[in-house]
Amino acid sequence: MINVLLLWMLTAPHEFAHAWVATRLGDDTPRNDGRVTLNPLAHVDWIGTALLPFVTSLTGAGFLGWGRPVSTNPAKLRGGLNGLAAVALAGPASNVVMAVLLAALAMAVGRSAPGLSWFAQRGVLLSLYLALFNLLPVPPLDGSKLLLAARIPIALYREIARAGFLLLVVLMVATSLGSYLSLWSEQAAEAIFRALAVVI
Repeated sequence: MINVLLLWMLTAPHEFAHAWVATRLGDDTPRNDGRVTLNPLAHVDWIGTALLPFVTSLTGAGFLGWGRPVSTNPAKLRGGLNGLAAVALAGPASNVVMAVLLAALAMAVGRSAPGLSWFAQRGVLLSLYLALFNLLPVPPLDGSKLLLAARIPIALYREIARAGFLLLVVLMVATSLGSYLSLWSEQAAEAIFRALAVVI
């Protein structure tokens, strides 16, 4: 349940980052859809943000979750599909920023509020995990937009998208991908804490 709560908290800045970058690049679609906000309820996907994270956390099958995708119109984006790639990368980048901020919080309150520090440390790990997970080139994840930016045939992308949900479930349940993502997240978190220890 802690991971599900953290996912709700981390989804808002992730999806907001997509929406904000899209509007900066000239696409008013996210603003018209009410997505340029940090309100978590605007970004909830009830399957990806509630049901699947809860189930995969209980089963130990890695952690599978996402927010409601932000709609963009590449025709309105400066740079077209290259602009779409920038919008896609904004979400994982926001997760890295959040991981650094949460790590700084965890270190700052380590002695005065150990419970909060522990919660923030969990947030660091999950935020980095989400950054890596969302870079997987499988729809509806952010990494799939990089396939479009690489100019793969749109018909091929649509075929991948048709099986995207099932493919993600299989990858997380039947392979070691979730374990690898967790390991890489832990290694990245350790690097962030070491770097902050030098600065703070």
